Amino acid sequence: MIDRVYSMIGMAGKAGHAVSGEFSTEKAIKCGKACLVIIASDASENTRKHFFDMCAYRNIPICIYGNKEELGHALGKEMRVNLAITDRGLANSIRERIKEADAELR
Repeated sequence: MIDRVYSMIGMAGKAGHAVSGEFSTEKAIKCGKACLVIIASDASENTRKHFFDMCAYRNIPICIYGNKEELGHALGKEMRVNLAITDRGLANSIRERIKEADAELR
């Protein structure tokens, strides 16, 4: 199940429905384009708080998933601390897969 989340993130990236990096993710959130924000589990507390506050203010779902290397690899890039999915259908599917993966780990 975990591989499925990363492959869906990769598909979103290839389709142009994912933005990554602090500046691009923040811009997508503020412009109302972000449908889901994903933060790496090894992100700093300041980064987590910053994005959680921004997403809470705008009612955008946010998940903590994977680590910097895995998220970057899924997008075919270097390490990525955060990313935003800009397609609602893909965002909902990824969110469901993350919930399933979390349930499997418990």
